[in-house]
Amino acid sequence: MTSGWETFYFFCFCLGFLCSLISFVAGSSHLHLHLPRGMHGHAARGSGGRRSSASPVNFGTIAAFLAWFGGTGYLLTRFSTLWALLALLVSIVSGLCGAAVVFCFLFQVLLKHDRELDPADYEMIGVLGRLSATVRADGTGEVIFSQDGVRRAASARSDDGRPIARGVEVVVTRYERGIAYVRPWEELSEEKKEN
Repeated sequence: MTSGWETFYFFCFCLGFLCSLISFVAGSSHLHLHLPRGMHGHAARGSGGRRSSASPVNFGTIAAFLAWFGGTGYLLTRFSTLWALLALLVSIVSGLCGAAVVFCFLFQVLLKHDRELDPADYEMIGVLGRLSATVRADGTGEVIFSQDGVRRAASARSDDGRPIARGVEVVVTRYERGIAYVRPWEELSEEKKEN
């Protein structure tokens, strides 16, 4: 009976190790594996802008469970005199501990700063920026702006076709095909005062 258990545990260990290896290689070479729903560690979306949480049952934790469960079970059945049922219980606990270590690493390190993307954070209309290159009449320049805490640049054109000098603070009034149509901030603020 022991050799049947040894084979079972060895198979579980090999399967878990192989899945871990595939996961590592796919992650380091940026391959995207299409796994069944619920097997990949991305969680259901949270409400609002809250941080998403990962499911404890995902591909990585299942692979870790199988590897630790199989490895521990194989070693116990091969090199100890424990009863098969006690070895099974110790192997399950070992597998759960291995899966918990992987999940804690995933949640505490990899997903620590993970949050839902909000399309409103990337809305271009109303963005305040400064021209880094002059916009000639009916020409294209460049606007530098900060969005979601990151400094960015975009091609810019004058909203009304007039030239705008380099260094002028501008507001994006529309955004089409990767080009920001801008107006000087002073001009807009003066119009607002008049109304």
